Amino acid sequence: MSLFVASLNSGSNGNCYYVGNAQEAVLVDAGISCREMERRMRRLGLNLSKVKAIFISHEHGDHIRGVEILSRRYQVPVYITEKTLGYTKVDPSLVNHFGAHDSIKIGGLAVKAFPKFHDAVDPHSFTISYSGITVGVFTDIGAYCSNVIEHFRKCHACFLETNYDEAMLETGRYPYHLKNRIRGGHGHLSNRQALELFMQYKPDFMTHLFLSHLSRDNNDPLLAYDLFAAENHKVQIVVASRYNESEVYYITGIEEKVKLPPRIKAVQATLF
Repeated sequence: MSLFVASLNSGSNGNCYYVGNAQEAVLVDAGISCREMERRMRRLGLNLSKVKAIFISHEHGDHIRGVEILSRRYQVPVYITEKTLGYTKVDPSLVNHFGAHDSIKIGGLAVKAFPKFHDAVDPHSFTISYSGITVGVFTDIGAYCSNVIEHFRKCHACFLETNYDEAMLETGRYPYHLKNRIRGGHGHLSNRQALELFMQYKPDFMTHLFLSHLSRDNNDPLLAYDLFAAENHKVQIVVASRYNESEVYYITGIEEKVKLPPRIKAVQATLF
């Protein structure tokens, strides 16, 4: 039994994550165009007909940009909170609401929603479970709260935000108010904060960590990768790209000796 996971895009220019088994799949967010999503899934050998639901984390454009056309073209149900729905024009016949801590069954998949700190109207993160295997999608988090810790501890694999390097943000070109928005507790997780969560709360059975939502201006893929790789000898670290889809990864729930890819290969999709 496996969960198949891939990042279709990860960054402020668009976010979309695929998690599924052999029969069905869900997308978490749809922040790139429908056409680009089709191209990327085709290249990965993934079939959109298997996507049975789209889960929307919050209303920012890099998470909802493609949801209206994608859901309508493929008649895919959209799971979204009532407050977040007001920022989209999804066909009402495709809308399904969820609330904090709801668990939703999508075929053999169980999707759990939980609230998080972010400057959005009703933001949530998700875990997707199947046959005892759990994958988390934890991005756009201002600070890791007890909800994040609780669910991170259950993950065999996780897309975890590593948005910015603190020194790069401080000395970078962003105006002061935007720097404070990013680091102010309802913006994004820094590399250091994400590493702290990883080192203190990762379960022994975790096999894959996908560093996600990296800032183009305030982070560096090699820097983020090296930070995590230096502290880890069991979990495969992958940098999710803001330019390209990742490979498809197979999460089995079986602890294996990790064969770490070459350093450049682990981040090259992010760089080019």
